[in-house]
Amino acid sequence: MTTAADRMEHDAVRQARRADLLEVFRIEKASFEQPWPFSAFERHLGNPGFLVVDDADGVAGYVVADTIPNHGRPLGHVKDIAVHPDARGAGLGHTLVSRGLGVLRAQGVQSAKLEVRRSNDGAISLYRDFDFEYLRTLPRYYSDGEDAFVMVARL
Repeated sequence: MTTAADRMEHDAVRQARRADLLEVFRIEKASFEQPWPFSAFERHLGNPGFLVVDDADGVAGYVVADTIPNHGRPLGHVKDIAVHPDARGAGLGHTLVSRGLGVLRAQGVQSAKLEVRRSNDGAISLYRDFDFEYLRTLPRYYSDGEDAFVMVARL
């Protein structure tokens, strides 16, 4: 059953604009010890899978999902996702993953992958809600030495 809050969250998701970048970067820095540089977000402007979700205070979260070549068929890649610490727990991450994967499906993508910190149980649980499954471990993937899990899902 879709609630009014779900519809509001879903309707508040839109493609990122240049004016969003500072807020997106602030969320990135508040969410990760090793944040993407500002220029990485600038490079993704115009990408249909660079989405933000708004709340009453502005941008509350974002996702960056795009395609990469894979033996003649595009593979979806969820590159980055974060929700502002004050907005967590309201289902915005779920909404962002859902909409990001929807953009990939619309581009004809049949499978998607992502990398996630081995210790990030909350994110792993979220991704499992979308049928992402563990594929392999990338040892010392992050600059602090932590491993990443590669997870994949059929779309």
